[in-house]
Amino acid sequence: MELTGRRCLVTGAGRGIGREIALSLAREGAKVALLARTEIELDETAALVEQTGVEVLKLQADVSRREQVDAAIEKMLAAWGGVEVLVNNAGIQGPMGRVEEVDPEAWMQVMQVNLGGCFYATRKVLPTMIAQGYGKIINLSGGGAVGPRPFFSAYSASKAAVVRFSENVAGEVAEHNIDINSIAPGAVNTRMLDERLEAGTAVGEQEIEIDQRLVQEGGTDPARPAALVVYLASARSDGLSGRLLAAVWDPWEDFDIEAVMATEAFTVRRLKPEDG
Repeated sequence: MELTGRRCLVTGAGRGIGREIALSLAREGAKVALLARTEIELDETAALVEQTGVEVLKLQADVSRREQVDAAIEKMLAAWGGVEVLVNNAGIQGPMGRVEEVDPEAWMQVMQVNLGGCFYATRKVLPTMIAQGYGKIINLSGGGAVGPRPFFSAYSASKAAVVRFSENVAGEVAEHNIDINSIAPGAVNTRMLDERLEAGTAVGEQEIEIDQRLVQEGGTDPARPAALVVYLASARSDGLSGRLLAAVWDPWEDFDIEAVMATEAFTVRRLKPEDG
């Protein structure tokens, strides 16, 4: 088990991809602190993780509230004395539809949860990671982060911001042996799919076709992004930082990290005509 003894914090751990990530980390021997807003979902995930035999800590908090995030992480640090791995998974999809028609407050709430929550947790763990001289931070990106996604302006803009935030902070903390990366989990069938189906024509014809196909064929197995998180949380990925990795499409299991880091591969950049 390659994560034995590592102290990990997973936000949005109550269900879906977050729950699978927590379980995958636990199966590799990590201690797992579960952060979620809903108590019943937190209890359900904790019960599953406890079956692996590792230590579990439940932290009920809303990632959009800085004081709650700070208090939760302080509780973890008091209990375990440190943190090696942070997984910023918590996120919401928010309003779908034409930008002039969506609720402005709901739109901004997506930014507060998806980007703000990532920022709050990251800034809180970094002093400890810097003092330790080691850390791994893994931020979940999502659909629309690297290309346009009409009718999903809040979600896609927030996830694009998470990618750039990750790369910026990676440059700030590289000297402290802290790696920060983003992952694109793939089209996992979660509650967000149900929300899109309920939204009907507001999501646009292309999205409707994609979602109908997901219903019929099934989406990405959540075990795939969870496996990528385990890789990025482990010593196998030491030195890999500031990258956006697709759980489904990128050959991350076979990376030559030195070669990857010598290029701008797996980053988001502006293309000029001569670049193709």
